[in-house]
Amino acid sequence: MSELHDLAYWRQRAATVPMRTQAYIGGAWTDAAGGATFETRNPATGALLAHVAACGGADVDRAVAAARAAFESGVWSQMPRRERKAALLRLAALIEAQREELALLETLDMGKPIGDALLYDIPEAARTYAWYAEAIDKLYDEIAPTDGNTLATITREPLGVVAAVVPWNYPLLMASWKVAPALAAGNSVILKPAEQSPLTALRLAELAEQAGIPAGVFNVVPGLGAEAGQALGRHPDVDCIAFTGSTATGKRFMEYAGQSNLKRVWLECGGKSPHIVFDDCPDLDRAAQAAAVGIFNNQGEICIAGSRLYVQRGIYDAFMARLEAAAARMQPGDPLDPSSAMGAIVDARQLDRVLSFVDAGQREGARLRLGGQRVRGESGGYFLEPTIFECPSQSLSIVREEIFGPVLAVTVFDTEDEAVRMANDSPYGLGSGLWTANLSRAHRVSRRLRAGLVWVNCYMDGDVTVPFGGVRQSGNGRDKSLHALDKYTDLKTTWIHLE
Repeated sequence: MSELHDLAYWRQRAATVPMRTQAYIGGAWTDAAGGATFETRNPATGALLAHVAACGGADVDRAVAAARAAFESGVWSQMPRRERKAALLRLAALIEAQREELALLETLDMGKPIGDALLYDIPEAARTYAWYAEAIDKLYDEIAPTDGNTLATITREPLGVVAAVVPWNYPLLMASWKVAPALAAGNSVILKPAEQSPLTALRLAELAEQAGIPAGVFNVVPGLGAEAGQALGRHPDVDCIAFTGSTATGKRFMEYAGQSNLKRVWLECGGKSPHIVFDDCPDLDRAAQAAAVGIFNNQGEICIAGSRLYVQRGIYDAFMARLEAAAARMQPGDPLDPSSAMGAIVDARQLDRVLSFVDAGQREGARLRLGGQRVRGESGGYFLEPTIFECPSQSLSIVREEIFGPVLAVTVFDTEDEAVRMANDSPYGLGSGLWTANLSRAHRVSRRLRAGLVWVNCYMDGDVTVPFGGVRQSGNGRDKSLHALDKYTDLKTTWIHLE
Protein backbone atom coordinates (compact mmCIF):
# COMPACT_ATOMS: atom_id res chain seq x y z
CA MET A 1 0.00 0.00 0.00
CA SER A 2 1.25 3.49 -0.85
CA GLU A 3 2.09 5.94 1.88
CA LEU A 4 -0.35 8.76 2.39
CA HIS A 5 2.55 11.27 2.68
CA ASP A 6 1.94 14.90 3.64
CA LEU A 7 0.74 18.09 1.98
CA ALA A 8 4.25 19.22 1.02
CA TYR A 9 4.90 15.92 -0.78
CA TRP A 10 1.73 16.15 -2.85
CA ARG A 11 2.27 19.79 -3.72
CA GLN A 12 5.75 18.98 -4.94
CA ARG A 13 4.50 16.09 -7.07
CA ALA A 14 1.63 18.20 -8.42
CA ALA A 15 4.11 20.70 -9.83
CA THR A 16 5.66 18.11 -12.12
CA VAL A 17 3.04 15.44 -12.79
CA PRO A 18 2.77 14.76 -16.57
CA MET A 19 -0.63 15.14 -18.22
CA ARG A 20 -1.71 13.52 -21.47
CA THR A 21 -3.94 15.86 -23.48
CA GLN A 22 -4.43 14.23 -26.89
CA ALA A 23 -7.08 11.71 -27.85
CA TYR A 24 -6.10 8.05 -28.13
CA ILE A 25 -7.56 6.50 -31.28
CA GLY A 26 -6.53 3.29 -33.00
CA GLY A 27 -3.39 2.96 -30.88
CA ALA A 28 -2.12 6.46 -31.69
CA TRP A 29 -2.15 9.81 -29.89
CA THR A 30 -3.84 12.48 -31.95
CA ASP A 31 -5.17 16.02 -31.79
CA ALA A 32 -8.85 16.61 -32.38
CA ALA A 33 -9.85 17.38 -35.93
CA GLY A 34 -9.12 21.06 -36.54
CA GLY A 35 -7.06 21.23 -33.37
CA ALA A 36 -9.97 22.13 -31.06
CA THR A 37 -9.28 21.98 -27.31
CA PHE A 38 -11.05 22.65 -24.03
CA GLU A 39 -9.70 23.69 -20.62
CA THR A 40 -9.53 21.53 -17.55
CA ARG A 41 -8.99 23.42 -14.30
CA ASN A 42 -8.03 22.63 -10.72
CA PRO A 43 -11.21 23.00 -8.60
CA ALA A 44 -9.13 23.80 -5.52
CA THR A 45 -7.53 26.89 -7.05
CA GLY A 46 -9.33 27.64 -10.30
CA ALA A 47 -5.95 27.43 -12.05
CA LEU A 48 -5.62 26.01 -15.55
CA LEU A 49 -4.26 22.47 -15.64
CA ALA A 50 -4.20 21.76 -19.36
CA HIS A 51 -5.80 22.24 -22.75
CA VAL A 52 -7.26 18.88 -23.79
CA ALA A 53 -8.28 17.69 -27.25
CA ALA A 54 -11.96 18.49 -27.83
CA CYS A 55 -13.14 15.60 -29.96
CA GLY A 56 -16.18 15.95 -32.18
CA GLY A 57 -18.00 13.99 -34.81
CA ALA A 58 -15.02 13.44 -37.11
CA ASP A 59 -12.92 12.11 -34.22
CA VAL A 60 -15.72 9.83 -33.06
CA ASP A 61 -15.99 8.48 -36.62
CA ARG A 62 -12.28 7.65 -36.55
CA ALA A 63 -12.55 6.00 -33.14
CA VAL A 64 -15.56 3.91 -34.14
CA ALA A 65 -13.85 2.82 -37.35
CA ALA A 66 -10.74 1.80 -35.41
CA ALA A 67 -12.79 -0.04 -32.80
CA ARG A 68 -14.85 -1.84 -35.44
CA ALA A 69 -11.79 -2.87 -37.44
CA ALA A 70 -10.14 -4.25 -34.31
CA PHE A 71 -13.28 -6.15 -33.36
CA GLU A 72 -13.81 -7.69 -36.80
CA SER A 73 -10.16 -8.68 -37.04
CA GLY A 74 -10.56 -10.86 -33.98
CA VAL A 75 -7.31 -9.55 -32.49
CA TRP A 76 -9.14 -9.17 -29.14
CA SER A 77 -12.61 -10.61 -29.61
CA GLN A 78 -11.18 -13.97 -30.73
CA MET A 79 -8.03 -13.87 -28.61
CA PRO A 80 -7.68 -17.00 -26.44
CA ARG A 81 -9.34 -16.31 -23.11
CA ARG A 82 -6.20 -16.95 -21.09
CA GLU A 83 -4.38 -14.28 -23.12
CA ARG A 84 -7.18 -11.75 -22.76
CA LYS A 85 -7.19 -12.49 -19.04
CA ALA A 86 -3.43 -11.97 -18.83
CA ALA A 87 -3.64 -8.58 -20.58
CA LEU A 88 -6.32 -7.29 -18.20
CA LEU A 89 -4.36 -8.57 -15.21
CA ARG A 90 -1.32 -6.66 -16.48
CA LEU A 91 -3.49 -3.54 -16.78
CA ALA A 92 -4.72 -4.00 -13.20
CA ALA A 93 -1.13 -4.33 -12.00
CA LEU A 94 -0.06 -1.20 -13.87
CA ILE A 95 -2.92 0.81 -12.34
CA GLU A 96 -1.86 -0.37 -8.91
CA ALA A 97 1.79 0.44 -9.63
CA GLN A 98 0.85 3.98 -10.75
CA ARG A 99 -1.53 4.51 -7.86
CA GLU A 100 0.06 7.74 -6.62
CA GLU A 101 0.20 9.38 -10.04
CA LEU A 102 -3.39 8.41 -10.87
CA ALA A 103 -4.66 9.58 -7.47
CA LEU A 104 -2.88 12.90 -7.91
CA LEU A 105 -4.37 13.42 -11.38
CA GLU A 106 -7.82 12.61 -10.00
CA THR A 107 -7.45 15.07 -7.16
CA LEU A 108 -6.09 17.87 -9.34
CA ASP A 109 -8.76 17.32 -11.99
CA MET A 110 -11.95 17.03 -9.91
CA GLY A 111 -11.09 18.19 -6.40
CA LYS A 112 -11.53 15.06 -4.32
CA PRO A 113 -9.29 14.54 -1.25
CA ILE A 114 -6.05 12.78 -2.10
CA GLY A 115 -6.63 10.27 0.68
CA ASP A 116 -9.91 9.14 -0.88
CA ALA A 117 -8.36 8.81 -4.33
CA LEU A 118 -5.24 7.03 -3.10
CA LEU A 119 -6.79 4.64 -0.59
CA TYR A 120 -10.10 3.87 -2.31
CA ASP A 121 -10.73 5.05 -5.89
CA ILE A 122 -7.55 3.89 -7.60
CA PRO A 123 -7.10 0.54 -5.82
CA GLU A 124 -10.77 -0.28 -6.40
CA ALA A 125 -10.36 0.50 -10.11
CA ALA A 126 -7.35 -1.85 -10.25
CA ARG A 127 -9.30 -4.53 -8.42
CA THR A 128 -12.19 -4.21 -10.87
CA TYR A 129 -9.95 -4.93 -13.86
CA ALA A 130 -8.37 -7.86 -12.03
CA TRP A 131 -11.75 -9.27 -10.99
CA TYR A 132 -13.18 -9.23 -14.51
CA ALA A 133 -9.92 -10.62 -15.86
CA GLU A 134 -10.29 -13.57 -13.53
CA ALA A 135 -13.91 -14.06 -14.61
CA ILE A 136 -13.00 -14.46 -18.29
CA ASP A 137 -12.12 -18.15 -18.18
CA LYS A 138 -14.66 -19.10 -15.52
CA LEU A 139 -17.90 -18.42 -17.41
CA TYR A 140 -19.69 -21.36 -18.98
CA ASP A 141 -22.22 -21.46 -21.79
CA GLU A 142 -25.42 -23.53 -21.59
CA ILE A 143 -27.08 -26.56 -23.15
CA ALA A 144 -30.87 -26.47 -23.22
CA PRO A 145 -32.91 -29.50 -22.08
CA THR A 146 -34.21 -30.54 -25.52
CA ASP A 147 -35.39 -33.91 -26.85
CA GLY A 148 -32.90 -36.61 -27.65
CA ASN A 149 -32.60 -35.93 -31.37
CA THR A 150 -31.69 -32.24 -30.92
CA LEU A 151 -28.89 -30.26 -29.32
CA ALA A 152 -29.51 -26.61 -28.41
CA THR A 153 -26.60 -24.52 -27.19
CA ILE A 154 -26.83 -21.06 -25.66
CA THR A 155 -23.63 -19.07 -26.01
CA ARG A 156 -22.53 -15.57 -25.09
CA GLU A 157 -20.97 -13.38 -27.75
CA PRO A 158 -19.49 -9.87 -27.48
CA LEU A 159 -21.60 -7.04 -28.92
CA GLY A 160 -18.90 -5.31 -30.96
CA VAL A 161 -18.25 -1.62 -30.28
CA VAL A 162 -19.13 -0.34 -26.81
CA ALA A 163 -19.06 3.38 -25.96
CA ALA A 164 -18.60 4.14 -22.26
CA VAL A 165 -19.60 7.67 -21.25
CA VAL A 166 -18.62 8.34 -17.66
CA PRO A 167 -19.04 11.15 -15.10
CA TRP A 168 -16.60 13.39 -13.30
CA ASN A 169 -17.20 12.39 -9.68
CA TYR A 170 -15.29 9.08 -9.77
CA PRO A 171 -13.55 9.31 -13.15
CA LEU A 172 -11.29 6.26 -13.13
CA LEU A 173 -13.47 4.04 -10.94
CA MET A 174 -16.68 4.63 -12.92
CA ALA A 175 -14.74 3.95 -16.11
CA SER A 176 -13.50 0.65 -14.70
CA TRP A 177 -17.05 -0.49 -13.93
CA LYS A 178 -17.85 -0.26 -17.64
CA VAL A 179 -14.57 -0.75 -19.48
CA ALA A 180 -13.43 -3.82 -17.53
CA PRO A 181 -16.48 -6.03 -18.17
CA ALA A 182 -16.83 -4.77 -21.74
CA LEU A 183 -13.22 -5.70 -22.52
CA ALA A 184 -13.49 -8.96 -20.60
CA ALA A 185 -16.42 -9.94 -22.82
CA GLY A 186 -14.31 -9.35 -25.95
CA ASN A 187 -15.65 -6.01 -27.14
CA SER A 188 -13.79 -2.99 -28.47
CA VAL A 189 -14.34 0.07 -26.27
CA ILE A 190 -14.45 3.83 -26.77
CA LEU A 191 -14.22 5.75 -23.49
CA LYS A 192 -15.58 9.27 -23.39
CA PRO A 193 -14.58 10.89 -20.05
CA ALA A 194 -16.40 13.91 -18.64
CA GLU A 195 -14.91 17.18 -19.85
CA GLN A 196 -14.32 18.21 -16.22
CA SER A 197 -12.06 15.22 -15.53
CA PRO A 198 -10.34 13.69 -18.58
CA LEU A 199 -6.82 13.23 -17.25
CA THR A 200 -6.95 9.76 -15.69
CA ALA A 201 -8.81 8.34 -18.70
CA LEU A 202 -5.99 9.47 -20.97
CA ARG A 203 -3.37 8.05 -18.61
CA LEU A 204 -5.35 4.80 -18.61
CA ALA A 205 -4.91 4.60 -22.38
CA GLU A 206 -1.14 4.66 -21.92
CA LEU A 207 -1.34 1.88 -19.37
CA ALA A 208 -3.64 -0.19 -21.59
CA GLU A 209 -1.11 0.06 -24.39
CA GLN A 210 1.67 -1.03 -22.02
CA ALA A 211 -0.48 -3.95 -20.87
CA GLY A 212 -0.63 -5.25 -24.44
CA ILE A 213 -4.23 -4.42 -25.32
CA PRO A 214 -4.14 -4.25 -29.14
CA ALA A 215 -4.52 -1.01 -31.08
CA GLY A 216 -8.13 -0.05 -31.69
CA VAL A 217 -9.49 -2.22 -28.88
CA PHE A 218 -9.42 0.63 -26.37
CA ASN A 219 -9.83 4.26 -27.43
CA VAL A 220 -10.30 7.51 -25.48
CA VAL A 221 -12.10 10.49 -26.99
CA PRO A 222 -12.19 13.48 -24.61
CA GLY A 223 -14.61 16.21 -25.54
CA LEU A 224 -17.79 18.02 -24.68
CA GLY A 225 -20.94 16.02 -24.09
CA ALA A 226 -22.94 17.91 -26.70
CA GLU A 227 -20.35 17.05 -29.32
CA ALA A 228 -18.40 13.86 -28.60
CA GLY A 229 -21.10 12.35 -26.40
CA GLN A 230 -23.90 13.04 -28.83
CA ALA A 231 -21.82 11.76 -31.76
CA LEU A 232 -21.33 8.45 -29.97
CA GLY A 233 -25.01 8.25 -29.08
CA ARG A 234 -26.11 8.81 -32.67
CA HIS A 235 -23.41 6.75 -34.38
CA PRO A 236 -24.88 3.91 -36.45
CA ASP A 237 -21.91 1.62 -35.85
CA VAL A 238 -21.83 1.83 -32.05
CA ASP A 239 -23.55 -1.24 -30.63
CA CYS A 240 -23.94 -0.14 -27.03
CA ILE A 241 -23.84 2.99 -24.87
CA ALA A 242 -22.97 2.50 -21.21
CA PHE A 243 -23.64 5.77 -19.43
CA THR A 244 -23.41 7.16 -15.92
CA GLY A 245 -24.62 10.71 -15.36
CA SER A 246 -27.76 12.78 -15.08
CA THR A 247 -31.24 11.48 -15.83
CA ALA A 248 -31.77 14.23 -18.40
CA THR A 249 -28.69 13.17 -20.35
CA GLY A 250 -29.63 9.52 -20.02
CA LYS A 251 -32.97 10.26 -21.67
CA ARG A 252 -31.15 11.96 -24.53
CA PHE A 253 -29.04 8.84 -25.12
CA MET A 254 -32.22 6.80 -25.41
CA GLU A 255 -33.47 9.27 -28.00
CA TYR A 256 -30.19 9.05 -29.92
CA ALA A 257 -30.48 5.25 -29.99
CA GLY A 258 -33.98 5.48 -31.43
CA GLN A 259 -32.85 7.99 -34.02
CA SER A 260 -29.92 5.83 -35.15
CA ASN A 261 -29.54 2.05 -34.95
CA LEU A 262 -31.49 1.04 -31.83
CA LYS A 263 -28.21 0.46 -30.02
CA ARG A 264 -28.75 -0.80 -26.52
CA VAL A 265 -28.44 1.89 -23.87
CA TRP A 266 -27.53 1.08 -20.27
CA LEU A 267 -28.07 3.91 -17.83
CA GLU A 268 -26.96 4.65 -14.29
CA CYS A 269 -28.57 8.02 -13.71
CA GLY A 270 -29.54 10.36 -10.91
CA GLY A 271 -30.45 9.58 -7.36
CA LYS A 272 -32.12 11.17 -4.35
CA SER A 273 -31.50 8.35 -1.94
CA PRO A 274 -33.46 8.10 1.34
CA HIS A 275 -31.64 7.24 4.56
CA ILE A 276 -33.99 6.17 7.37
CA VAL A 277 -33.10 6.00 11.07
CA PHE A 278 -35.66 4.23 13.25
CA ASP A 279 -35.90 4.77 17.01
CA ASP A 280 -34.56 1.26 17.64
CA CYS A 281 -31.32 2.12 15.81
CA PRO A 282 -28.64 -0.08 17.40
CA ASP A 283 -25.92 2.62 17.48
CA LEU A 284 -26.79 6.30 17.11
CA ASP A 285 -23.16 7.40 16.94
CA ARG A 286 -22.36 5.02 14.09
CA ALA A 287 -25.58 5.89 12.26
CA ALA A 288 -24.88 9.62 12.54
CA GLN A 289 -21.34 9.16 11.23
CA ALA A 290 -22.67 7.07 8.34
CA ALA A 291 -25.31 9.69 7.55
CA ALA A 292 -22.66 12.41 7.47
CA VAL A 293 -20.28 10.41 5.29
CA GLY A 294 -23.23 9.36 3.12
CA ILE A 295 -23.86 12.96 2.04
CA PHE A 296 -20.62 14.89 2.67
CA ASN A 297 -18.05 12.38 1.39
CA ASN A 298 -16.66 13.38 -2.03
CA GLN A 299 -18.29 16.80 -1.44
CA GLY A 300 -21.72 15.20 -1.87
CA GLU A 301 -20.91 14.51 -5.51
CA ILE A 302 -22.12 10.92 -5.30
CA CYS A 303 -25.03 9.38 -7.18
CA ILE A 304 -25.97 7.26 -4.15
CA ALA A 305 -25.55 10.09 -1.65
CA GLY A 306 -28.02 9.77 1.21
CA SER A 307 -29.34 13.24 0.51
CA ARG A 308 -32.75 12.68 2.13
CA LEU A 309 -32.54 11.76 5.82
CA TYR A 310 -35.59 10.57 7.76
CA VAL A 311 -35.27 10.35 11.56
CA GLN A 312 -37.95 8.96 13.89
CA ARG A 313 -39.29 11.52 16.32
CA GLY A 314 -38.29 9.77 19.56
CA ILE A 315 -34.56 9.98 18.77
CA TYR A 316 -34.59 13.11 16.61
CA ASP A 317 -32.87 15.56 18.97
CA ALA A 318 -30.25 13.09 20.16
CA PHE A 319 -29.47 11.99 16.61
CA MET A 320 -29.27 15.48 15.17
CA ALA A 321 -26.77 16.53 17.84
CA ARG A 322 -24.56 13.62 16.82
CA LEU A 323 -25.04 14.40 13.13
CA GLU A 324 -23.96 18.01 13.58
CA ALA A 325 -20.84 16.86 15.43
CA ALA A 326 -20.01 14.42 12.64
CA ALA A 327 -20.55 17.11 10.00
CA ALA A 328 -18.28 19.49 11.89
CA ARG A 329 -15.47 16.96 11.44
CA MET A 330 -15.92 17.02 7.66
CA GLN A 331 -15.10 20.62 6.81
CA PRO A 332 -13.52 21.16 3.36
CA GLY A 333 -9.79 21.59 3.09
CA ASP A 334 -6.99 21.52 0.53
CA PRO A 335 -7.60 18.34 -1.51
CA LEU A 336 -3.83 17.68 -1.51
CA ASP A 337 -3.80 17.60 2.30
CA PRO A 338 -4.29 13.99 3.46
CA SER A 339 -6.10 15.25 6.57
CA SER A 340 -8.89 16.86 4.50
CA ALA A 341 -12.23 15.06 4.81
CA MET A 342 -13.81 17.08 2.00
CA GLY A 343 -12.32 18.72 -1.06
CA ALA A 344 -13.56 21.18 -3.67
CA ILE A 345 -16.72 21.17 -5.81
CA VAL A 346 -15.71 20.17 -9.34
CA ASP A 347 -16.10 23.59 -10.99
CA ALA A 348 -17.64 27.05 -10.65
CA ARG A 349 -20.77 26.05 -12.55
CA GLN A 350 -21.50 23.17 -10.20
CA LEU A 351 -20.82 25.31 -7.13
CA ASP A 352 -23.27 27.93 -8.41
CA ARG A 353 -25.87 25.21 -8.96
CA VAL A 354 -25.47 23.86 -5.44
CA LEU A 355 -25.65 27.35 -3.93
CA SER A 356 -28.85 28.01 -5.89
CA PHE A 357 -30.42 25.05 -4.07
CA VAL A 358 -29.21 26.41 -0.74
CA ASP A 359 -30.98 29.69 -1.55
CA ALA A 360 -34.10 27.85 -2.75
CA GLY A 361 -34.28 25.82 0.44
CA GLN A 362 -34.40 28.95 2.56
CA ARG A 363 -36.91 30.68 0.28
CA GLU A 364 -39.21 27.66 0.29
CA GLY A 365 -39.35 27.40 4.08
CA ALA A 366 -36.70 24.90 5.09
CA ARG A 367 -34.71 25.68 8.23
CA LEU A 368 -30.98 26.00 7.63
CA ARG A 369 -29.55 24.16 10.61
CA LEU A 370 -25.90 24.04 9.60
CA GLY A 371 -23.55 25.46 6.95
CA GLY A 372 -24.71 26.82 3.62
CA GLN A 373 -21.71 29.08 3.05
CA ARG A 374 -18.95 29.10 0.48
CA VAL A 375 -15.58 28.88 2.25
CA ARG A 376 -11.87 29.08 1.43
CA GLY A 377 -12.62 31.83 -1.08
CA GLU A 378 -9.06 33.12 -0.85
CA SER A 379 -7.84 29.92 -2.52
CA GLY A 380 -9.64 30.71 -5.76
CA GLY A 381 -11.31 27.29 -5.50
CA TYR A 382 -14.89 26.09 -5.17
CA PHE A 383 -15.54 25.02 -1.60
CA LEU A 384 -18.83 24.67 0.29
CA GLU A 385 -19.20 23.69 3.93
CA PRO A 386 -21.45 20.79 4.97
CA THR A 387 -25.04 21.99 4.86
CA ILE A 388 -28.06 20.60 6.73
CA PHE A 389 -31.68 21.66 6.26
CA GLU A 390 -34.70 20.66 8.33
CA CYS A 391 -37.57 20.26 5.89
CA PRO A 392 -41.26 20.60 6.86
CA SER A 393 -42.51 19.41 3.46
CA GLN A 394 -41.61 16.81 0.85
CA SER A 395 -42.45 19.27 -1.93
CA LEU A 396 -39.34 21.41 -1.43
CA SER A 397 -36.86 21.47 -4.30
CA ILE A 398 -34.02 20.40 -1.99
CA VAL A 399 -36.03 17.25 -1.19
CA ARG A 400 -37.17 16.53 -4.75
CA GLU A 401 -34.16 17.27 -6.94
CA GLU A 402 -30.69 15.80 -7.12
CA ILE A 403 -28.30 18.54 -5.97
CA PHE A 404 -24.98 16.69 -6.25
CA GLY A 405 -23.34 18.65 -3.48
CA PRO A 406 -22.95 18.57 0.32
CA VAL A 407 -26.57 19.48 1.10
CA LEU A 408 -28.71 17.26 3.34
CA ALA A 409 -32.51 17.48 3.68
CA VAL A 410 -33.72 16.10 7.04
CA THR A 411 -37.34 15.24 7.91
CA VAL A 412 -38.82 13.81 11.10
CA PHE A 413 -41.31 10.90 10.94
CA ASP A 414 -43.51 9.01 13.38
CA THR A 415 -44.42 5.64 11.86
CA GLU A 416 -42.80 3.03 9.64
CA ASP A 417 -45.48 3.48 6.99
CA GLU A 418 -44.86 7.23 6.94
CA ALA A 419 -41.12 6.72 6.52
CA VAL A 420 -41.58 4.29 3.65
CA ARG A 421 -44.11 6.52 1.94
CA MET A 422 -41.80 9.53 2.06
CA ALA A 423 -38.78 7.46 1.02
CA ASN A 424 -40.60 6.17 -2.07
CA ASP A 425 -42.00 9.60 -2.95
CA SER A 426 -39.35 10.28 -5.60
CA PRO A 427 -38.90 9.69 -9.32
CA TYR A 428 -35.54 8.09 -8.54
CA GLY A 429 -34.69 4.67 -7.21
CA LEU A 430 -30.95 4.19 -6.83
CA GLY A 431 -29.81 3.81 -3.21
CA SER A 432 -31.53 3.67 0.17
CA GLY A 433 -30.63 2.84 3.74
CA LEU A 434 -32.22 2.02 7.08
CA TRP A 435 -31.08 1.57 10.66
CA THR A 436 -32.96 -0.77 12.99
CA ALA A 437 -32.28 -3.49 15.55
CA ASN A 438 -35.43 -5.34 14.46
CA LEU A 439 -34.64 -8.05 11.91
CA SER A 440 -38.25 -8.36 10.79
CA ARG A 441 -38.43 -4.62 10.17
CA ALA A 442 -35.14 -4.73 8.25
CA HIS A 443 -36.54 -7.37 5.88
CA ARG A 444 -39.97 -5.76 5.63
CA VAL A 445 -38.79 -2.22 4.91
CA SER A 446 -36.03 -3.36 2.55
CA ARG A 447 -38.62 -5.08 0.38
CA ARG A 448 -40.91 -2.05 0.42
CA LEU A 449 -38.24 0.46 -0.61
CA ARG A 450 -38.22 1.03 -4.36
CA ALA A 451 -34.50 1.14 -4.99
CA GLY A 452 -31.82 -0.95 -6.63
CA LEU A 453 -29.64 -0.83 -3.50
CA VAL A 454 -30.64 -1.08 0.16
CA TRP A 455 -28.19 -0.84 3.05
CA VAL A 456 -29.15 -2.02 6.53
CA ASN A 457 -27.23 -0.64 9.52
CA CYS A 458 -24.57 0.79 7.19
CA TYR A 459 -24.48 3.06 4.16
CA MET A 460 -22.62 3.01 0.82
CA ASP A 461 -20.81 -0.25 1.58
CA GLY A 462 -20.14 -2.41 -1.47
CA ASP A 463 -17.86 -4.66 -3.45
CA VAL A 464 -17.18 -5.50 -7.08
CA THR A 465 -18.88 -8.86 -6.45
CA VAL A 466 -22.37 -7.36 -6.01
CA PRO A 467 -24.54 -5.51 -8.56
CA PHE A 468 -24.84 -1.71 -8.56
CA GLY A 469 -27.68 0.16 -10.23
CA GLY A 470 -31.16 1.55 -9.88
CA VAL A 471 -34.78 1.49 -10.96
CA ARG A 472 -37.23 4.07 -12.29
CA GLN A 473 -35.49 7.27 -13.41
CA SER A 474 -32.23 6.17 -11.82
CA GLY A 475 -31.67 3.91 -14.81
CA ASN A 476 -31.45 0.27 -15.78
CA GLY A 477 -28.95 -2.56 -15.94
CA ARG A 478 -26.23 -3.16 -13.40
CA ASP A 479 -22.58 -2.30 -13.01
CA LYS A 480 -20.25 -4.61 -11.08
CA SER A 481 -20.63 -8.36 -10.45
CA LEU A 482 -21.09 -10.99 -13.14
CA HIS A 483 -24.44 -9.38 -13.97
CA ALA A 484 -22.57 -6.50 -15.67
CA LEU A 485 -21.51 -8.92 -18.40
CA ASP A 486 -25.16 -9.17 -19.45
CA LYS A 487 -24.87 -5.63 -20.77
CA TYR A 488 -21.95 -6.34 -23.06
CA THR A 489 -22.90 -9.71 -24.55
CA ASP A 490 -25.63 -11.18 -26.71
CA LEU A 491 -27.11 -14.64 -26.30
CA LYS A 492 -27.03 -16.89 -29.34
CA THR A 493 -29.16 -20.03 -29.58
CA THR A 494 -27.88 -22.74 -31.90
CA TRP A 495 -30.39 -25.55 -32.58
CA ILE A 496 -28.85 -28.70 -34.07
CA HIS A 497 -30.94 -31.56 -35.43
CA LEU A 498 -29.18 -34.84 -34.74
CA GLU A 499 -29.67 -37.68 -37.22
